[in-house]
Amino acid sequence: LNQFIMAEKITKDLNPTYGTIQKLFSRNTDLVTFCEDRVIKVLANKDALFNADGNPQLVATGNVLGQTVPFSGDFGISKNPESFASEHYRAYFTDKQRGTVLRLSQDGLTPISNYGMKDWFSDNLKLSNRIIGSFDEKKSEYNVTLKDVEKTISFNDSSKGWVSFKSFVPERGTSINSEYYTFKKGHLWKHHSNPTRRHYYGSKYDGLGNLSISSITMLFNNAPEAVKSFNTLSYEGSQARITQ
Repeated sequence: LNQFIMAEKITKDLNPTYGTIQKLFSRNTDLVTFCEDRVIKVLANKDALFNADGNPQLVATGNVLGQTVPFSGDFGISKNPESFASEHYRAYFTDKQRGTVLRLSQDGLTPISNYGMKDWFSDNLKLSNRIIGSFDEKKSEYNVTLKDVEKTISFNDSSKGWVSFKSFVPERGTSINSEYYTFKKGHLWKHHSNPTRRHYYGSKYDGLGNLSISSITMLFNNAPEAVKSFNTLSYEGSQARITQ
């Protein structure tokens, strides 16, 4: 997409009902366009010719930007392009206006906020003007930070759920060579490198500035006779049980 010759067909008009363009992302030689109210795939140097059965056939074209193909689902990125984070063929972002967190993958758009956190995001996304998204390659987690709410929460694809709230509230985050870094007050910090837990940005705290001990809150339903399967709960240690 590095052609800027005015004689070429280098412009593309989108439906104004989609809202303003907030972010462009190149994926598989196509240009994914994130508008306020819709996510669109713009074909690059090719067009889609649809057969009678509805299946597209790609054909070459002289246009730098070819046909526009909207993804299924009435979702956009609102006005928070900073919530975008990508990992290989997956992309994650939020739609503040609809109170939803989404994943764009090979199967299209998926509202991942529906995985047990639909009400929480519906209530809290609208309270934050800045929504920071980053991907932790070391833990394979999408971290979304609500700056005004002072909350960071992580989504894990292998667990298919939101696995944890985090104590740190960064200004920005990124992964380089499978290492995760965040920025705080203009300084760069490396994660997963301190042997002492709950140490972020040079101090020990629980996310609210309190020097409290670490804790895990377990939630179980009122049906003890039912057999349950926990997908996001695991234990790691050298000794499973200590008998007094």
